[in-house]
Amino acid sequence: MTRLGAVGELESARVARILRDDIVQGRRLPGDKLIERDIAAELDVSRLPVREAIRALVAEGIVVVKPRSWAVVREFTLRDLRDLSEIREAVETLIFVFATERHDEAGIERLRVTLEREETAAREDDVDAARTAATQFHQVATELAGNEMVDELIRAFVTRLRWLFGQHDDLLRMAAEHRSIFDAMAARDADAVRLLVRRHLREGQEAAEHRLRNSPASIASPAPLP
Repeated sequence: MTRLGAVGELESARVARILRDDIVQGRRLPGDKLIERDIAAELDVSRLPVREAIRALVAEGIVVVKPRSWAVVREFTLRDLRDLSEIREAVETLIFVFATERHDEAGIERLRVTLEREETAAREDDVDAARTAATQFHQVATELAGNEMVDELIRAFVTRLRWLFGQHDDLLRMAAEHRSIFDAMAARDADAVRLLVRRHLREGQEAAEHRLRNSPASIASPAPLP
């Protein structure tokens, strides 16, 4: 059985979390090998939790295992990005509209605190903290939407979304877009939220496409999503 970590977290879950964050934040690049013995030594664990973590990330769609070779960080294609973008726009627009209509005072306060954390990190040019808070902004909105079916849909591809759309470079602009969405949500203006979210997501898609086109290591031959 996989041992528990210091705070009760399964070692395999901890390793998966660390590797996932490394990939999403760009510390491990598309095509990078995930060699069990090296990761085990780096994180001071046995190879079993590393193997289990890699399997989890394969299921999440950000790692692939090549026949008779190493597991590697997935190389996404423009086709992958556009397919995900279509789903993302439909699902996340619903999420933010539902959250606008259904939030309570405690919920909108949680969203405000998350947004202010993102704005502070963006002003300080703390890239990792700003990107993390930006992701949390969407996660809190998902919780405020209060729809279990939508929540299940977003969980099915949330890690791929974080990787493809979470590596934005213009931190201040991202925070400003979130501020506009938040203000409309606080005012319960669902029509404005619908327009702002669609614009926000499309601009994110354009930025992600630009990054893929200009990062040869990120582009692979088209392949179906798992």
